[in-house]
Amino acid sequence: MKRMLQKCLSPWVAAAAIGVGLMTHGAIAGSFTRGCAARDLQILFLIEEQESAGSVPTEKLSDALVEMMHARIVCHEGRVVDALAIYDTVAETLRPIRSGRAHADGIR
Repeated sequence: MKRMLQKCLSPWVAAAAIGVGLMTHGAIAGSFTRGCAARDLQILFLIEEQESAGSVPTEKLSDALVEMMHARIVCHEGRVVDALAIYDTVAETLRPIRSGRAHADGIR
């Protein structure tokens, strides 16, 4: 009985060990870091805010979402600094252009 149990469990144990090894390797090499996740959420909220305000053209919002996907891929590859730079660029492009002159007291 013990031998039969070992024979049956042996392939499953080997498969589990391989799976754990692959998951560990994947977690080290391609994890989505907290920094990327936090910045991603900030950009998503910014996109939502700009969309509801209608202050940024829809095409620009679509381009921002594509660039966010690029940043996610870069971050997943482990290049976090590069990904955060992409997120910063996306955030900068989403800033609405304000028209008119700024008004300050005492300046005419």
